[in-house]
Amino acid sequence: MNLQLNLNQPETGFHGFITKIDGDKNLKKKLMSLGLRKGQEVSVLHQRHSGVVVLSNGSRVALGANIAAKVFLQALDTEE
Repeated sequence: MNLQLNLNQPETGFHGFITKIDGDKNLKKKLMSLGLRKGQEVSVLHQRHSGVVVLSNGSRVALGANIAAKVFLQALDTEE
């Protein structure tokens, strides 16, 4: 299944990778400077109605709800 969620949707503890970033060049540049780019693995640390905190490459990044809505994720395949 190829389900994509925006960064506001998954619950705390979700592990996935960024599949798409909607937005202008400035937004993409800003997210890249924070270490968030297409293909990057992220984990959701805190999920709030006003935004989200993710872990990416050992760094915590807080994003507001409007920006998080433009970042799309796909869950990592987990083997149990």
